[in-house]
Amino acid sequence: MMAQTKKRKKTNPFLDFLKRMTKAFSAKLGVGLFVLIVLFCVLGPLFSKYDVNGIDLMNMYAGPSKEHLLGCDSMGRDMLTRLMYGGRYSLLIGICASLFGALLGIVFGSIAGYAGGKVETFIMRVMDIWTALPGMMLCILVSNVLGTGFFPTVIALTIGSIPGTVRMIRGQILTERSKEYIEAARTINCSDFSIMFRHLLPNVVQPVIVTTTMGIGSTMMMAASLSFIGLGIQPPNPEWGAMLSDGRAYIRSYPHMIMVPGIAIALTVFAINLLGDGVRDALDPKLRS
Repeated sequence: MMAQTKKRKKTNPFLDFLKRMTKAFSAKLGVGLFVLIVLFCVLGPLFSKYDVNGIDLMNMYAGPSKEHLLGCDSMGRDMLTRLMYGGRYSLLIGICASLFGALLGIVFGSIAGYAGGKVETFIMRVMDIWTALPGMMLCILVSNVLGTGFFPTVIALTIGSIPGTVRMIRGQILTERSKEYIEAARTINCSDFSIMFRHLLPNVVQPVIVTTTMGIGSTMMMAASLSFIGLGIQPPNPEWGAMLSDGRAYIRSYPHMIMVPGIAIALTVFAINLLGDGVRDALDPKLRS
């Protein structure tokens, strides 16, 4: 009898990743909660009958009611509407700053880890100086120099997140660059660029994906902190940190003004942390069943 050969089924890595993500209840909860928050911020304003900056002096400091489900702020503006619009700023800042910081960190970390020698020494000494300042202090310094607003805030938070990614990628590449498949790539005359970004990077980028995903929450909190101290997004633009700053003077008299954005930030960070845990479990081969 002739031996029957079984054909191997081609698997889609992305579909496999999604399947592993759906196995954990915490990951499903995190994804579901995060999707709901995004839909709330993106589509919610379409169904609101209030202007985000519409002042209503008759409803100043009004508590939750049928007309205003989450109450009104010090100028009578609907808190629910401002929460929806503010979430757009907070989510965009957190996602953009985390992604830009990860991309720049990957580039510099890859160059340092692969090139070695004086290039590596120069890049890592710059990173040492960079990390000498605490992250929040560096963000405050950059925000003071660049000014307030969306793009200066994203730049400030991006600058603060680069060194950690550089160190992580460099360490991973130092481990991988001596392996046999890299030697094989060199023997067939692959360019340094191809070896670095086509062969090395796909094998070392998984930890960065996890830390970037989980870092969105902490970046959002740093953005809220900048707005809270008068930097970042400025009034009348609604941003969750700016809403916290606006309500801190009324925490005893009108607690809803600070509880509404505070709970929104906490829920979003919680969802992102659960999502990050799910991504870690799905990508880490040691944790796969």
